[in-house]
Amino acid sequence: MGSAEIARVWLHAGVTGLGDSRVENLQALRAASITARLTLIRSPMLTQVDAVVREADVSLNTEIEVIRQLSAAAARAERVHGVVLMVELGDLREGIMPRDLEGVAYQTLRLPNLSLDGIGTNLACHNGVSPDATNMGELSGLADSIEARFGLVLPIISGGNSGNLDWVLSGADTERVNDLRLGESLLLGREPLHRRPIDGLHTDAITLVAEVIESGSKPSQPWGDIAHSAFAEITRPERNGSTKQAVLAVGEQDTDCHALFAPPGFEITGASSDHLVLDCGSSLPPVGAEVRFRLGYSALVRAMTSPFVLQVTNVQRGAVAAS
Repeated sequence: MGSAEIARVWLHAGVTGLGDSRVENLQALRAASITARLTLIRSPMLTQVDAVVREADVSLNTEIEVIRQLSAAAARAERVHGVVLMVELGDLREGIMPRDLEGVAYQTLRLPNLSLDGIGTNLACHNGVSPDATNMGELSGLADSIEARFGLVLPIISGGNSGNLDWVLSGADTERVNDLRLGESLLLGREPLHRRPIDGLHTDAITLVAEVIESGSKPSQPWGDIAHSAFAEITRPERNGSTKQAVLAVGEQDTDCHALFAPPGFEITGASSDHLVLDCGSSLPPVGAEVRFRLGYSALVRAMTSPFVLQVTNVQRGAVAAS
């Protein structure tokens, strides 16, 4: 996410490499004098191959034409760029079909200024396919096959993301898998398959802080001819009478309001592009007060990348995103 402060915390804790899906964030890390190995974890765009080679040591790839252009960009930059070939193992996001992997590896190995650093896969993100002994075993088998066919050693066998942690921590034989691309688990302290807390990690290391810009009592139900609202609606509780309501200066353009968790006694009743509405129960915060929210992954991603959300980091307590 381009945060040099968080990057330094992770490196201090023993992480050996950093990855991001945006070249711009890798550039920000380089500008902050982060010297760790940087990996672009989304397939490069053809229009960004020169920037990818300049900012990233390694990139995850599926398209041979992109790989050819990375080779040309690396030649222009007089450097060697690492390539990890991503394999499709069932989740149907990015990935080379297993039957085609050997052919793509062959073509990659013939290109100058590239090194075939490994193979990888991605599960759980698109269709929720869980990593298990079968698909991870297939990945290991493909690594063995590529090494035997071309007489090389692949240093990186990237099994996936935070969704792999249940499988890894279960004591399963991880075979050739030696690399995971962890994000949600480290930032939010939860594994993403079932959203369970991970022992020893904090689930509140990151909070979003929003300021109250209106506070008072209003009817609990809208009136008038009701049509579509600006955004997908958050379920409104069926209540009568009045409610203590606060309006906060944060909205859908700042974060995913459906993935915010209000503090005890508060309930999110709606959001638009730049307003969040709370039912405050029996405790009405004054104008200017701050309300702190825990975040789900989608809320975190949007808050961390919004230009309207100020990021404040305390390296002893974690990262705090404040709006």
